[in-house]
Amino acid sequence: MAKDGTIQTNLKRQRMVEKYAEKRAALKAIANDESVSPEERFKARLDLAELPRNSAPTRLRNRCSMTGRPRGYYRKLKMSRIALRELASQGLVPGMTKSSW
Repeated sequence: MAKDGTIQTNLKRQRMVEKYAEKRAALKAIANDESVSPEERFKARLDLAELPRNSAPTRLRNRCSMTGRPRGYYRKLKMSRIALRELASQGLVPGMTKSSW
């Protein structure tokens, strides 16, 4: 199980990404638009740099929804391989059985 602090930090980052998503997208669109004057594009890039770092989507870390484990993460299931194995062993995942031989 991951530390509560790291899980909470990641949740805080997730909220910030959602909060600043529209503003960040608008500034990126201006900064990458060739038809806009270079001064406006430069100002958009400066404004983009002024946004909090934790509002960037690349700062997020995929974590297991059950345990908070950052590695061995299945995106489709939003959980780690270990948590998935435990659920499969208990028979809680439909159509999945843990093989043993």
